[in-house]
Amino acid sequence: MPRGQKSKRRGREKRRQARMETKDLGNAQAAATPTPTSGSTPPGSPPAGAGQKPQGAAATSSPVAGASRPRSKARGRGQVEERENSSRASTSAKTAPLDPLTEKAGVLVNFLLDQFKMKEPIRKIDMLKLFHKRYKTRFPEILRRAAKCMELSFGLELKEVKPNGYSYTLVSKIGLISDEVLSSSCEVPKNGLLMPLLNVIYVNGNRASEADVWEFLNVLGIYDGKQHVIFGDPRKLITEEWVQQNYLVYRQIPDSDPLSYEFLWGSRAYAETSKMKVLEFLAKISSTIPSAFPFHYAEALREDDERARAAVRVYSPAKASVCSKVTSSSPSSP
Repeated sequence: MPRGQKSKRRGREKRRQARMETKDLGNAQAAATPTPTSGSTPPGSPPAGAGQKPQGAAATSSPVAGASRPRSKARGRGQVEERENSSRASTSAKTAPLDPLTEKAGVLVNFLLDQFKMKEPIRKIDMLKLFHKRYKTRFPEILRRAAKCMELSFGLELKEVKPNGYSYTLVSKIGLISDEVLSSSCEVPKNGLLMPLLNVIYVNGNRASEADVWEFLNVLGIYDGKQHVIFGDPRKLITEEWVQQNYLVYRQIPDSDPLSYEFLWGSRAYAETSKMKVLEFLAKISSTIPSAFPFHYAEALREDDERARAAVRVYSPAKASVCSKVTSSSPSSP
């Protein structure tokens, strides 16, 4: 096979793998987010009706093609019954009760968000009051699920204030929110969505088309033009706010026809995190390890090695300058 064709084939394979990993990332993050029992839509959870075709969407089969051959009454009745059975199964799936622990974790997530907004202490005794006493022995598992949701959806880690398990605090986990911001703001941080978005860009070859980004966000129940309960206007967030903060670069794809755009990491993202950190995040929500993604793991290791060498180059001249000053200021030996 000619070299050019091999290169194109490898490129197509990389893009296919990136699309699969992007979809897995969205599915894993959505699955890791418990659903609160309140009427509000939980962060990262698709709203009711998500996944349904929009009005006016083309049908999978043409009505003209369907009319081209006659159907027997028996076959028609069979298809009607099949559709009714499918509809009943779909309805029963929608109304199926949630796992009780997941439901309780959703309640606890809402409590943690309220405490964070009001700058109130997070105490175990107050959390236990949310549940019936029969859940007391299951509370550690409920707390674990809620803490995982807080980390994946908001980039906040629930940590014990003291090693006694009686009180907790929320601290930045991903390094993209300063402690000053957390301590001075009553707003729920939006940067928890930034880490998975950086992951999407990374697994797509360090640049992700706008279509790929919205496909990922849709899995999380975040849609273009629709206000989100936590993230507000998602288009403004990812194309304006994070671009102005230098976390993302949003630019036109050269020579694209029709006109299209792509996202890249911004300078602040490179300064405050690394490819290895976002890969560790992907591995965590996928319940695996970073080396399970060999291509991206090798690239992340190379970046870490380059950063280490750069740090040595910066440190060595500074150390030499200090040693020179000390030598020149010390008295000469007799």
